[in-house]
Amino acid sequence: MATEHGKYIVIEGSDGTGKSTQVAYLRERLAADGIDSVEFHEPEGTPIANQIREIIKDGTLERDPMTNLLLFTAARHEIWKTARHHLSNGTWVVAARNYFSTVAYQGYGQGVSHDLITETTRTFTDELYTKPDLAVILTLNDETERLRRIQERGELEKPDTFESMNSDFQTRVNLGYAHLAEELSLPTIYAEQSPEKIAEEIYTLIRQKGLFAAI
Repeated sequence: MATEHGKYIVIEGSDGTGKSTQVAYLRERLAADGIDSVEFHEPEGTPIANQIREIIKDGTLERDPMTNLLLFTAARHEIWKTARHHLSNGTWVVAARNYFSTVAYQGYGQGVSHDLITETTRTFTDELYTKPDLAVILTLNDETERLRRIQERGELEKPDTFESMNSDFQTRVNLGYAHLAEELSLPTIYAEQSPEKIAEEIYTLIRQKGLFAAI
């Protein structure tokens, strides 16, 4: 009997929206239902990708937006090879971010062509990567709350490349996510709610999509 293909779930949103928390909640819920899963936090997930992440996150390293696109794509290529292996073995992949982040941050935030981002991503991943079984966007439009949540993480050794950018950049990123949600019909969830309520909304969306049908 052939192994049922795993499902690819993406939790998106700007910094401070609680993506990692929701990845953890979802994986706990899946495990309770007998579903094996792994998690990735782009651009982190494999030894090479982790090293690329260190460069990406280091706000002291000046670079242009195109370099950011290439760095993210290189990390993404490495992560997706591993993720596809898990999916083919029936394991669900739960990811914080995918290329939607690059559209929001490098596209809307830094002015890189959206078509170029999409074309580059498709070249180094595949159709399944660009069309997850379910992707949700967590939204947090309160800049004061975003900064408070980020500050709760503690002081960083080096400034974070994107978290440290000004409010105009953050506004463009939020606008980018709003446009993506409309263009791709992606569900949005308000991140101001309790983590438990958000987790329940995500699980409800999975049920509504019929992703448990073969289990």
